[in-house]
Amino acid sequence: MSTETAQAADDLPPLFAELSAWAGNDGAPQLRVLDSVAQFTHHRDIDALDHSLTLSLAELADAHVVTLYKRSGGRGDPVEGLVRCARDEHDRYSVVSLQPASDDTAQMLLRQGDRDGGCVRLRDGNHGMLVPIRREGRVMGALMLEGEHPMDGLRALVEGFARIYANYIALLDESERDKLTGLYNRRTFERHMQRQTKRLDDGDAEQPSTPRWLAMLDIDHFKRINDTWGHLYGDEVILVIAQQMRASFRQNDALFRFGGEEFLVLLEADDEATAGIALERFRSRVQAHVFPQIGQVTVSVGYAAVGEHDYPATVIDRADKALYYAKNHGRNKVFGYEDLRTRGALDDSKAAGSVDLF
Repeated sequence: MSTETAQAADDLPPLFAELSAWAGNDGAPQLRVLDSVAQFTHHRDIDALDHSLTLSLAELADAHVVTLYKRSGGRGDPVEGLVRCARDEHDRYSVVSLQPASDDTAQMLLRQGDRDGGCVRLRDGNHGMLVPIRREGRVMGALMLEGEHPMDGLRALVEGFARIYANYIALLDESERDKLTGLYNRRTFERHMQRQTKRLDDGDAEQPSTPRWLAMLDIDHFKRINDTWGHLYGDEVILVIAQQMRASFRQNDALFRFGGEEFLVLLEADDEATAGIALERFRSRVQAHVFPQIGQVTVSVGYAAVGEHDYPATVIDRADKALYYAKNHGRNKVFGYEDLRTRGALDDSKAAGSVDLF
């Protein structure tokens, strides 16, 4: 466990005491707060954690809307996404993930020096309160509460939840991320795939889901790099590839280091051709990069569609077949499984690449 993670774990017990003090001596409010904390820290999936946090705060604060703003970097970086829990006309809460608007009140406040927005009167007559979420001196997001009553008395509660959330995110990141690159690790891939297939199953006609594609990337001649230059340079190549992936793909594309020199991308694209263009752009970017001492490094890419009822191993196998084709047809190329099948270019009786599924 890292020092930061250990500190995150150590910070949790005092926060429970703070929240209990906020709830007062009456046992019922105290139990409500502790039960809410137990509910949202029960999750091991960050998306589920985000949804549970906003719902817990909305119920405790009797708020009309609770919004969680999430940032990927430090001060000045834009908000990358938000989770909003809102009460409908039937007095029921629903939680959705959304793309942030550039003119959002909380975004503007965060850009103005990451300061606490205080409790303010909103244009619609409701009251609002913005509480930044900080970790190790960095603002990683904010919680915005909106309701018909002033919220000054809720500050200790919301700040306590913000601190617990920041600490818990640090704990989850430690277990979900590859230590060398910071990309998602292999353990988390199946959970992302399960979430994706559930999203496809739950999609409706009014808001159809954007199709997803699984791409498998492999560094060409990586063993030769390690044998010639040593493993330190091999690790440096892996780090640069991860950086190029972050620069090439969008925030809502999930990036994984699958093991060794193999990487996965779970990306959104309307069709196979659009997915291929995004992957070709990444391949060209890597080819054009000058790696210290080594010079040019290339990658081969195979990708396949993610279907409604696909198992993770099934999609990996299809992407791996396309990757195997790229490796055996000159390397430094991008091929899609569906296109190869249509052209009759694949021999499915032949074993795919070197990916060990289990």
